[in-house]
Amino acid sequence: MHFQWDWLWLGVLIISSVTSGMENEENLDADVEVENFDKQSQEADVDRDKSSLEVVYQTPKPTGEVYFTETFDEGLSRWVLSVTLKDDMDDNVAKYDGRWEVEELKENAMPGDKGLVLKSVAKYHAISAMLAKAFVFDDKPLIVQYEVNFQKGIDCGGAYIKLLSSSNDLNLEYFFDKTPYTIMFGPDKCGEDYKLHFIFRHKNPKTGEYDEKHAERPDVDLKKFYLDKKTHLYTLVLKPDDTFEILIDQTVVSKGSLLENMIPPVNPSKEIDDPTDKKPDDWDERPKIPDPNAVKPDDWDEDEPAKIEDPDAVKPEGWLDGEPQYVPDPNAKKPKDWDEEMDGEWEAPQIPNAKCETAPGCGEWVRPMKNNPKYKGKWRAPMIDNPNYQGIWSPRKIPNPDYFEDLHPFKMTAVSAIGLELWSMTSDIYFDNFIICSEKEVADRWAADSWGLKKLVASANEPGMFSQLVTAAEEHPWLWVLYILTLALPVGLTVLFCWPGKKSDEYIDFKKPDVSKQITKGKLKEEVEEFEDDELEEEKENEDTDEDEVEGEGGEDIYDDEEENEVPDEEENEVPDGSPEGDRSNKSDSEDKKKEADEGMGDRPLKSVRKRRVRKD
Repeated sequence: MHFQWDWLWLGVLIISSVTSGMENEENLDADVEVENFDKQSQEADVDRDKSSLEVVYQTPKPTGEVYFTETFDEGLSRWVLSVTLKDDMDDNVAKYDGRWEVEELKENAMPGDKGLVLKSVAKYHAISAMLAKAFVFDDKPLIVQYEVNFQKGIDCGGAYIKLLSSSNDLNLEYFFDKTPYTIMFGPDKCGEDYKLHFIFRHKNPKTGEYDEKHAERPDVDLKKFYLDKKTHLYTLVLKPDDTFEILIDQTVVSKGSLLENMIPPVNPSKEIDDPTDKKPDDWDERPKIPDPNAVKPDDWDEDEPAKIEDPDAVKPEGWLDGEPQYVPDPNAKKPKDWDEEMDGEWEAPQIPNAKCETAPGCGEWVRPMKNNPKYKGKWRAPMIDNPNYQGIWSPRKIPNPDYFEDLHPFKMTAVSAIGLELWSMTSDIYFDNFIICSEKEVADRWAADSWGLKKLVASANEPGMFSQLVTAAEEHPWLWVLYILTLALPVGLTVLFCWPGKKSDEYIDFKKPDVSKQITKGKLKEEVEEFEDDELEEEKENEDTDEDEVEGEGGEDIYDDEEENEVPDEEENEVPDGSPEGDRSNKSDSEDKKKEADEGMGDRPLKSVRKRRVRKD
């Protein structure tokens, strides 16, 4: 049983170590895992024009009042490309000359379903379209929803949209980074910083200036949405009660209040620090000070070094004092193009001295250093509480002259256009199925007729679990070890605990029947002498037996089997206890038995004598 537990613990330790290594590699190489898995999926022999699930795509139609919809199935007839330049940049790089295309998805495409694709790398892109009618922030919610697919992953770039503010001078051909917008929403990533923007521009009621207010970061991990190369649905819901919700794939990832969960806050503080207030010169902010009454001890030597030579060290035998550690390489040759006037005198490169490899050391031997027991360092007085401590100084508060209170920040500037103004280091970012409306049911129905079909096709085309395991093992061969252990360990433990094992020798010996054993004459004598005293005492108490019968059966009791040994019944051989005749008869009987046994056995093996004691009447 102890052996079985050892194997059980060994199996648990192996699984724990392998699983730990797997988790560490997954934490360190998450990006690589996703990209490699998607690379295998892309290289699989799957016809992207025909999904394994036959889905008939139809351009979705809105089921209620909408302000804007776009499926791109009929091209870019409603969209306007920007022809202006990005502000505050050189003209050669400030052009919005990034290319846009309308095409199907590279994977899991449905015939007829097209989207807007950003095609250029390291270029500025700008494209926009007017809404069917302007959205006014009054008593209806605002719902913005669209799809994004990072078909090649994303290194650095954005996929957010801007809802452009209504104005009389809005010209989409001059849409650029400084064009006024009301809301910016969507994914953005650079390096390891994964963002999901929700920004709105709030108008200061006192000054009329606009400030950007950023929603707090979501508490979910956004990496998988940006790296799995799947189509994801992004939704923003703004409600007239000044609350908001952000959803990915129809699941809420962030929500809050426009009054409480924006950075910086919509409403400024009522009080601010007085800019004219200054800290007094005698203000003491030190909670601890050196003890002024402390005195350095007389035996404190600040000049003692931290390290000293070890006086007990001895130079190892065989140390080569006259051999340098490095010698010029005898096989090195001066390069043909070496110019001593320009490069100086050529010297062969240094290599380790071969003689030093077998010796304890070469060169001048120097005693090793050790810690100085007398070293104490620079003396400093111990710290004590500062009796003059006044706390951390802060300026006094005064009323904020710029204070205002906007209790309904939902009432933002109306929007009349939608635009994408982006820069990316990764191409083939796919956009599709934009909708702006006020009813959640309309947006959900729109998503079911568009994004829902994409999700269904992608799920049907995903490889099975076995294919995924084989693919992962091809990329990481060490996974085969985990697979084998996972399969072999349960089988091994089952066999170990359930298979009937051989019984131990001790168990067998313990269970052996009580059979007669072959013993020698000397061994028999030892046994007889061991119990002689006890027998004599018991025989004195037993009833007197017939001497002739005992003598007739004496030899047979020695040599016959246990079953043949018989003792006369007590009732037939009654002798009064303590009588002299009974004692003499018992003693004589015992001596006769021993004598007959010695004469009859000789040197041949003997059977053990099974003595049956006569019980007291």
